[in-house]
Amino acid sequence: MDFVHLAEQYKSELLENVLPFWLNHSRDREYGGYLTCLERDGSVFDTDKFVWLQARQVWMFSMLCNRLDIRDEWLECAVDGAEFLRKYCHDGNLNWYFSVTREGLPLVQPYNIFSYTFATMAFAQASIATGNAEYGQIARQTFERILEKQAAPKGQWEKSVPETRPMKGFSLPMILSNLALEIEPMIDMALFDRTIEECLHEVMEVFYRPELGLIVENVTLDGRLADTFEGRLLNPGHALEAMWFIMDLGVRLSRPELIDKAVAIALNTVQYGWDEKFGGIFYFMDRLGRPPQQLEWDQKLWWVHIETLITLLKGYRLTGSKRCLQWFEKVHNYTWTHFRDEFHGEWFGYLDRRGEPLLSLKGGKWKGCFHIPRGLFQCWQTLEQIVQSPSL
Repeated sequence: MDFVHLAEQYKSELLENVLPFWLNHSRDREYGGYLTCLERDGSVFDTDKFVWLQARQVWMFSMLCNRLDIRDEWLECAVDGAEFLRKYCHDGNLNWYFSVTREGLPLVQPYNIFSYTFATMAFAQASIATGNAEYGQIARQTFERILEKQAAPKGQWEKSVPETRPMKGFSLPMILSNLALEIEPMIDMALFDRTIEECLHEVMEVFYRPELGLIVENVTLDGRLADTFEGRLLNPGHALEAMWFIMDLGVRLSRPELIDKAVAIALNTVQYGWDEKFGGIFYFMDRLGRPPQQLEWDQKLWWVHIETLITLLKGYRLTGSKRCLQWFEKVHNYTWTHFRDEFHGEWFGYLDRRGEPLLSLKGGKWKGCFHIPRGLFQCWQTLEQIVQSPSL
């Protein structure tokens, strides 16, 4: 495998295709922030603004300034979004709305904890890029809000009756395992250590089920499996994304056993989730092979595949696993063949089971400037590390 060529492929796709698409089409120069509902050619089809997508784009361009170089257009884009978030996207007490109008009027209440997690990431990176102390304070205070809400993330907007069938989900400890590294410079070490250990326990000992070799999406409060729609649910993309978070933690903590376990789980997951008939990774699955309740279960999604590529490359770089490399090549070929739009830039988000685009959009309520550029950046950087490593 030509790692030098692959590194250049991911680098050029990020810098020459994907980032220019968002810079050219998403910035709202009238009201601030970003317009993320973009058609295939970048034209705007809706002007509502979804807070976690606003925050993700702030994070993206801030992170690039911090990791690569301070480009004026990147920094200006990040600050524009950060100011829109700061002024309009919370209730004054850093409870972050789910969505606002183009002008910044609140539309949907702060029920979604991921508005908080990505606001934390955004302001943490933006504070480093700009030196703005207020941004750092917003990041720290929002992180505290998240920890306060851990037990009941949706609070008063929880639609289920928790007393009847109390469950807990994988998504929050998964995100926190990455968020803790993002916020590490801004919190004390005791809080960092405690958060990391809690996340590692939840991800690798509660939601990972050794009897399955897989990670489940929901368990009972005491950590048992449940024979219900939610209790049987598998989300291969979530598990695969989480495993590169765990690998990063393994490096940060100098714990190679974490890395080895994450690689084993990732390989189990990509094999279990792979569609042998049409290729690609299923969106949702049922651990007992029963019909999932999600009608979109067999769709192939952009974020699942790009996150898988990150995980497999990191797994190969850190352990030398040839299975990681073999699976990387397989997923890489599928991803670049089916998701990339060679005519209008950026990538499609939603494919049917056969691999045909279901929607022409490049951005919407859930897809924004995040998974594709982050994935391209991560893969590029990892490939360069592989090239520089004499042992691989």
